[in-house]
Amino acid sequence: MKLTEQEYDERALPELRALVDALDRLDDERIDSELSGDILSVEFADGDKYVVNSHRAARQIWMAAAHAAWHFDWQGDQQRWIAAKTGDELWTTLSASLTQKLGSKVALERSA
Repeated sequence: MKLTEQEYDERALPELRALVDALDRLDDERIDSELSGDILSVEFADGDKYVVNSHRAARQIWMAAAHAAWHFDWQGDQQRWIAAKTGDELWTTLSASLTQKLGSKVALERSA
């Protein structure tokens, strides 16, 4: 079932805020994250950049990182954002991408 625009906004924007909060808690000088509107940018000391953004028209969260891209759909039964093509989950995918980029384990966690 496709989310309404209101349902989407109630899920997507808080998700992006939670992600930037989790990135800020990493306190890693190699990365800088910023949420501007509905675009989360993760910039690295070497100039590389990952982007996670809300795509309201498609009712998806899109992520571009390391020459790859994902389109995550809300899966209400799982209460998670899942990429239909790969089955990847948003938080796990961003954590894995950061781990690969930084060369050390990154596990993003929601605040309690």
